[in-house]
Parts: sequence; C-alpha cells; structure tokens
Amino acid sequence: MVDPTSDLDEDVDESNAPACAICETKLIRDPDHHVVTWIDAGQMQVRHFCSPACREAWDDSERV
Repeated sequence: MVDPTSDLDEDVDESNAPACAICETKLIRDPDHHVVTWIDAGQMQVRHFCSPACREAWDDSERV
C-alpha cells in the first residue's frame, strides 16, 4: 500500500494501488479519488473511495 498522502499519479501500479472501500476498484490515476483519514485508539485509519457515490455509501453503512 502506498502512503495515502503521496501523489498517486507517479510510480503506482495495480499491485500497490489502494482500492475503493466500497466497490474495491483499484485507484490508479483516478481524478474522483477521495481519501478519508481519522485517528481511532491512537492509530491512523484510512479509507479510499473511487467516487462521491462510494464515499456516501460508506457514510450510510457507518451509520447503521
């Protein structure tokens, strides 16, 4: 996995690209790529999303 704060347009291939937390699409040079980070129990948590729709779906699933 690459650093979520790095420039994903360089030196990223499918084998080390992050995947969308909802649909598992590999995120390679995706202009709609969204990253959500937060701290939970002292650990950084990261979720990647390929589109606003997947980001919203994750919000909905977290509220259940």
